[in-house]
Amino acid sequence: MIFWWSLLLTSAASWTLTGFLYRYALSKNLIDIPNERSSHSTPTPRGGGVAIVTSFLVVLPVLNWLGLLSTPVCLALWGAGCAVAVTGFLDDHGHIAARWRLLVHFTAAAWGLYWLDGFPPITIFGYLLDLGWLGYVGATVYIVWLLNLYNFMDGIDGIAGIEAITVCCSGALMIWLVAPDSTAWMLPVLLATAVLGFLFWNFPPARIFMGDAGSGFLGIMLALLSVQAAWVEPRLLWVWLILLGAFIVDATVTLCRRVVRGEKFYEAHCSHAYQCASRVSGAHRIVTLAVGAINVFWLLPVAGLVALEKLEGIVGLIMAYFPLFLLAYRYKAGDRQAQTSLAK
Repeated sequence: MIFWWSLLLTSAASWTLTGFLYRYALSKNLIDIPNERSSHSTPTPRGGGVAIVTSFLVVLPVLNWLGLLSTPVCLALWGAGCAVAVTGFLDDHGHIAARWRLLVHFTAAAWGLYWLDGFPPITIFGYLLDLGWLGYVGATVYIVWLLNLYNFMDGIDGIAGIEAITVCCSGALMIWLVAPDSTAWMLPVLLATAVLGFLFWNFPPARIFMGDAGSGFLGIMLALLSVQAAWVEPRLLWVWLILLGAFIVDATVTLCRRVVRGEKFYEAHCSHAYQCASRVSGAHRIVTLAVGAINVFWLLPVAGLVALEKLEGIVGLIMAYFPLFLLAYRYKAGDRQAQTSLAK
């Protein structure tokens, strides 16, 4: 009962703190001014994601004290989350060079993996494969990529919040189905409730944006939660990769096409598929809800088949991602000129 009450209090705290941050952003002139790379047309305060960070992290020591969360997991999430959130907060208030941000990101990823005992073995066609130090390196890159792609994908109202809530709730359900005696499902649910309070202010039309502090924090939390789930049951790693497919595919296709053209991947742009879709539809809400629908009605059922061992993990991943790749190319992900002409 204490846990369920903590969910209610977390959501309420996130909602309240977002309102405070809204007024703070206005007073400090922390405003996103629309430009040619923006997907919004109205100046909007930013930095509301700090409410998610604070309301989530405050509860972790309580869960640890209650015996519902181990100390290593608590330290992994606290250390990595704080480092990324503080860096994002400072970047929201000024500017931090990309190389220093990446240094913090890799350090935070290594910290999280250290306390989670590294990268767990993975299952491929029924075989359990322990990658050793290669797994640790690959997992570090995966965490940093997910952290940054979440920042890239936070470009229209409500999309990052809807993604986090649907992925967390779906991931928690999959953990419960596979390992009903484990308490690992509690953390994704807790994160979802923290995001829910913020989403009240960020749902289209948004009154405040998440900012780098919030988007980076969500990215690294989802990455670490996926690694933790894989320690509960190896096939859950495939499950979480499937659930995160909407963001992973769009961001990865966009990045690859921009790099091939010789563009700087870390520079701001508006060439993601979801940004093109929002320009074509003329509304953020339609695209945000569409991402939520894809997660619930397509990715969740495929992930469920993998979790219940009705489908091999890598086969389920390919099956889940294939239509997402088609959508990414349909909306010209990474093709700036084509998107401009399509929007017209």
